Amino acid sequence: MTSPIQRALLSVSDKTGLVAFAQGLATLGIELLSTGGTARTLIDAGLRVTQVADFTGFAEMLDGRVKTLHPKIHAGILYRRDLPDHVAALEKAHFAPIDLVVVNLYPFKQTINTPSATFHDAIENIDIGGPAMVRSAAKNHAHVSVLTNPADYAPVLSEILAQGGVSDKTRLRLAAQAFQHTAAYDAAIGEYLHEHAHPQSPQPFPEQLHFQFQQIQSLRYGENPHQQAAFYRDLSPAPGSLANYQQIQGKALSYNNIADADAAWECVKSFALPACVIVKHANPCGVGIAHSLQEAYQKALLTDPTSAFGGIVAFNRELDEDTAQALSKLFVEVILAPRISTQAATVLAGKTNVRVLQVPVGTGSNPYDLKRVGGGLLVQSPDNAIMDEKGLKIVTRVKPTPSQLSDLLFAWSVAKFVKSNAIVFCANGQTLGVGAGQMSRVDSARIASIKAKNANLTLEGSVVASDAFFPFRDGLDVVVAAGARAVIQPGGSIRDDEVIAAADEQGIAMVYTGFRHFRH
Repeated sequence: MTSPIQRALLSVSDKTGLVAFAQGLATLGIELLSTGGTARTLIDAGLRVTQVADFTGFAEMLDGRVKTLHPKIHAGILYRRDLPDHVAALEKAHFAPIDLVVVNLYPFKQTINTPSATFHDAIENIDIGGPAMVRSAAKNHAHVSVLTNPADYAPVLSEILAQGGVSDKTRLRLAAQAFQHTAAYDAAIGEYLHEHAHPQSPQPFPEQLHFQFQQIQSLRYGENPHQQAAFYRDLSPAPGSLANYQQIQGKALSYNNIADADAAWECVKSFALPACVIVKHANPCGVGIAHSLQEAYQKALLTDPTSAFGGIVAFNRELDEDTAQALSKLFVEVILAPRISTQAATVLAGKTNVRVLQVPVGTGSNPYDLKRVGGGLLVQSPDNAIMDEKGLKIVTRVKPTPSQLSDLLFAWSVAKFVKSNAIVFCANGQTLGVGAGQMSRVDSARIASIKAKNANLTLEGSVVASDAFFPFRDGLDVVVAAGARAVIQPGGSIRDDEVIAAADEQGIAMVYTGFRHFRH
């Protein structure tokens, strides 16, 4: 069933596509009501417009704070056309129906994101009349159409032209979209006011937490083929985050592609030197830094060429032709870089199924790290802790050499992105063996050394990072027996003295960071 339209109310901040849509409505003989700047835009375009003040017989007041908050507006939107009592009440009051509401709200988020904006500016950009009209129309969607997104103008106009009105299905879809629009708007205001309510002692977690995401891709399936999935992007994604990607070529991204690509990108962008990170099942299986991207890639690949097959490969510099040539010899699922050179794109074009993404580099991170659990949500601040040489505490008689210190910090950076329990062997800016996701730290240590042996890499003289403390000396004994000569770990075990004594006994250097990098 379609709902015919006699009268439309238009009041928008975003005037994208407004004139063309209003012209289409006017051509169909639909009366146009409007306010303020919207009315001026339509009149300047040569359209006949009834001002809301003339329609209600009540001039706007309080510097425009009250203009559409009037019974004639809301009764015209909210009355049910199928109830005789409603129809009679409207006729008795000499009110006219409003069948189409076209409203988007004051630009609150754009205002608060403007560096020069004041608190007063933000408050004055809290829309009152707009959300009231949107909610009224959405509630009465059985009879009224509500548009909050300019992208809907053309299809709705086409539907009116073809059917003489808007269908039940479309009105319901628009109503759902309208309530999502006002919910996101209110959430942004609540978050902003929460921040300003605690200026001296910031409260990082509000009593109620609201998120706003926009679906950008429906995925073929989820983590497994029997699961459904979609990819949503934050309305204001952090600069440099994966959600800002541009796909250059390849098949559509899958759920696992996106999850692994995010792990690879977050790791690779943490390095200052040209770097390459290869990820498999959310764990780095190879990481390399060097003075050239190609050398960094070769280092990363040598760590675990078996696991690299079918992996995700990320770079923190423009992907050049030589590196692309080397990369083209390996089967990979996804390639990420800040930029893809024209020559590199030509090389990769021959591998049509490979997904190639450009992700702009930027600073910043998501304000919250989230983990869904049964019936709830775990929320924490992101793990943004950074370690440098000044923050290290040397706890052994033997002190690390400058080159060992460099590799220890590199290994510590990698361990942050490895699932716990994490053990990472490194040397010369290259991972040599990675042990991940084991229930005991000593097993991760053994697996890391086995990985290096399988790749024909020597661990003699290497360094090791452990994402959390060694609870016993056995894990330390395993990495030293494998060839490690320096270790970085958080410290903090009740057996720290025992572990330090074991390090001194074996003549190796050990440093403490004072914090851990658990990753579950």
